Parts: sequence; C-alpha cells; structure tokens
Amino acid sequence: MEKLMFIQTGMGTDVHGQNVTKASVRAIKNAIHTNSMPGIRSVLPEQSLDNMKINVKLAVPCDLDKIDYEKVKGAIPYGEVNIEVMEGGMLTTSGIVLEEKEDKNDLMYIVNAAVEVGY
Repeated sequence: MEKLMFIQTGMGTDVHGQNVTKASVRAIKNAIHTNSMPGIRSVLPEQSLDNMKINVKLAVPCDLDKIDYEKVKGAIPYGEVNIEVMEGGMLTTSGIVLEEKEDKNDLMYIVNAAVEVGY
C-alpha cells in the first residue's frame, strides 16, 4: 500500500456455533458499516474503487487454520483485499450449550478487526 488513508476497527462475535469465520466477517462489517468515505474515489488511481488496497488484520482467539479466507474477503465490497490473521481476540462462555445452534461447547468466539484502506 503506497498511501494509507483510513483505519477502521471492529469487533465480531459468534455466540453459538464456535465459527471463527462468522465472527471474523462480523468484525469486518462492524468496522466498515458505520463509516463513509465520500472523498476516497477522488484520490484513487483512475478514480476507481477497485483500485483501493485494503489490509484486514484479524485477531482471533483460536482455530486460525479454520478461517475461510474467501468468505472473509467477501465482506469487503471493493478493492484488492489482503488478510492477515494473528492470535488475539477472546474466548468466553456463552453460559449455555444450544445443540440446535450447532454448539460444540459453551464458548463464544470474539474477533477484533482492523481494516486499513488506501491505495
């Protein structure tokens, strides 16, 4: 990334089902869905949103090898997306096991995301 313009942060949780991909997608959506960048197109090469470069950093509590990178990238609507995954986030109890929600145990997965936008 030649020029970093914005950094957006978010948190996502999968309360039931212990799915780190679902928590990661929710963290990204939390980061980007409360922001507007109306002037970004004017500074991008060829004024195209597809020329944005997006670095997504995810801090996940476990199951790093189970992340579906394509689903995670699909949470970003424009640009060239790079995903970096690191240990972090949080595991905590949901207080209940719901088999109908595909719970394997009573853990909820909490993921933190930093979404860097530039070109």
